[in-house]
Amino acid sequence: MNETVISFGKDFLAGGISAAISKTAVAPIERIKLLLQVQHASKQITVDKQYKGIMDCVVRIPKEQGFLSFWRGNLANVIRYFPTQALNFAFKDKYKQIFLDGVDKKQFWRYFAGNLASGGAAGATSLCFVYPLDFARTRLAADVGKAGAGREFNGLGDCLKKIYKADGLKGLYQGFSVSVQGIIIYRASYFGVYDTAKGMLPDPKNASILVSWAIAQSVTAVAGLTSYPFDTVRRRMMMQSGRKGGDIMYTGTIDCWKKIARDEGGKAFFKGAWSNVLRGMGGAFVLVVLGKSVLHFLIGPLFVLFAPSPECHSHKTKVVVGLLPKSADELGLARCNLYKPVIRFQILAT
Repeated sequence: MNETVISFGKDFLAGGISAAISKTAVAPIERIKLLLQVQHASKQITVDKQYKGIMDCVVRIPKEQGFLSFWRGNLANVIRYFPTQALNFAFKDKYKQIFLDGVDKKQFWRYFAGNLASGGAAGATSLCFVYPLDFARTRLAADVGKAGAGREFNGLGDCLKKIYKADGLKGLYQGFSVSVQGIIIYRASYFGVYDTAKGMLPDPKNASILVSWAIAQSVTAVAGLTSYPFDTVRRRMMMQSGRKGGDIMYTGTIDCWKKIARDEGGKAFFKGAWSNVLRGMGGAFVLVVLGKSVLHFLIGPLFVLFAPSPECHSHKTKVVVGLLPKSADELGLARCNLYKPVIRFQILAT
């Protein structure tokens, strides 16, 4: 078998295992974030039963639903990684060629617009295939029923089947358009903050690992908060699938924006945002601390990579774990072809 294919397979597996470890470790924070974000649109959670914050979720969830309920929806989130990365690998170069071919990086606005267009197109293409999994993750996480008859869905397959039966394929893609908008907003804010932060350094190319790490976390957090209202709206729209008549809260995306602002206030768009920041930091920490040792045992020599780059072609920028290539030059090329979130790398730990 071709060595390139074998290398790709190993890297893909390594990335998948590291993603599964990270996502599973922070799944409780992810579920808390989703519950705070969508509980006002849930039929199961009445006003008097709504969660008051992170600690209220931490205390009540295991009491009311069982400790393992913290991981509801995690399977869909883990499964989603593999097709997303494969699709990113397949479409990345094509969209770069369409939107950035012949564009000089010194032409800031053209390069900026090309990056937004290519990133938005790549993100939308990937979402076309994996959106039902993201939808199911949200609906399963928002299901606060106890095991058995009290639950709305009994698992990933049951969720997809029930929604498809009720609303067809359209029901599995509620909130798709605002999701694409969120990708573009994330990228725009990410590039702006990244370039600003990088410009403040006396010698950006030789910045210490600690400084680079701090910038990465700050940039990702700011970009995430900037685009967070779009994430809130898309997940509220997901909660409308399967409803009929008077149970429908929002007639469309614009109606959702209006009603959240009118009935709950501007702060409602950021419910669960702090949990989201903690989730991002926690996932990165898990990959650095646990990912290397676990994957070293399973696969072989590993290194941990650290991301932010103005060439980033995904709305999510993450720490990535992969197999150690032969040289620093190969490091960039190898990861460019596999891990969509990262184009330019710095070695964080070996």
